[in-house]
Amino acid sequence: MLSEDELALLDAIRSSGSLSRAAARLGKAPSTVSHQARQLESRFDALLFDRRRYRLQLTPAGQLLADEAERLMRDAARMAQRVRQVANGWEDRLWIVTDELFEFDLLAPLVADFDALQSGVSLRFSSEVLGGTWEALRDGRASVIVGATNEPPAIPELRWFELGAMEWVFAVAPAHPLARAKAPLQRDEIAAHRAVVVADSARVSGSRAYGTVGGQAALAVPSMRAKALAQRQGLGVGWLPRQRVSALLARGELVEKATANPREPNVLYVAWRGSSEGRALAWWLEHLREPTLKQRLLAGGRPYD
Repeated sequence: MLSEDELALLDAIRSSGSLSRAAARLGKAPSTVSHQARQLESRFDALLFDRRRYRLQLTPAGQLLADEAERLMRDAARMAQRVRQVANGWEDRLWIVTDELFEFDLLAPLVADFDALQSGVSLRFSSEVLGGTWEALRDGRASVIVGATNEPPAIPELRWFELGAMEWVFAVAPAHPLARAKAPLQRDEIAAHRAVVVADSARVSGSRAYGTVGGQAALAVPSMRAKALAQRQGLGVGWLPRQRVSALLARGELVEKATANPREPNVLYVAWRGSSEGRALAWWLEHLREPTLKQRLLAGGRPYD
C-alpha cells in the first residue's frame, strides 16, 4: 500500500513532467523529491522514472504504478466520504424494490429530489412480482419494498403501511368467445379458456398465480403490461388493473365482463425492516406516505395502450 506522500509524488511527477515543477507543486525542495523518487524505485525494485530526457517521464512500470495510485486515491477519497456519510446517519446504499405493477417513471421525480440532498447514498431500483416482492425484503435484497400485495408475511422486525387498494377488471378481447357470453361469467365458463398470468418471481417460497380457477390452462408472461397486450390480442383472459386498461376499454380493444365471483381489490403495501432505518430510508418513507404520490402509485403509471 502506498503512503499519501508517495501517491502525491507519483501524481505530481506524472502531471508536471518536471522534477522542479513537481517539487513546487508538492512544496518541497527538488533534492527531496528526487530522493523520494529513488526510494520509491528501491521499494518496488523497478525503474519508474526515465531521466534520460529533459522532461522527467514515467517508464511503463511507472505509468502502471501511477494509474493504480490514482485509482487508489479515488477509492480512498470515496471510502472517507462513505465513512462520514454513514457516521452522519445516511446509508451507504438504498435498494428500492417495487412490485412489477409500478413502473419506474412514477418514482423518477423523487430520485431527482433525493439527489438534491447530496447525501452520497447510492440508489438501486429493481422489481419483483407477487411473492417475490416480500421475499426480496426477507432475504435482504431490498431496503424497502413498494406495492407488495397480500397480507404481510412473518418477517423479523417488519414495518409496513398501506398504500391503498387497487381495483381489477375481468377483460377479454372483442373477438374472444367470452366477449359474447352472457354475463355474469361462471367459473366453469372461464376455466374453459386459457388465462394470462404474470409469473411470480419468488425464488424460494412457492410461486403463486392469481385470477385463475382450478384446472385452467395458463400463459405466464413477465409483466402486467405484457398481460394486457396478450389479452388484447385474444391470447387469453384474466384480471387487469382497471385504471391501467381504462383507455383500452374506452376504445373497445378490451371488453369488460362481469363475473359470478368478482375479484376483491388488492391492498398494496410499503414495507421495510425496522433494524435498518437510516436517514435515506426515512426520507423515502416520508414521501411515499404523501397522499398524492399514493394515488399515482395506485393508478400504476401510464395507461396500457
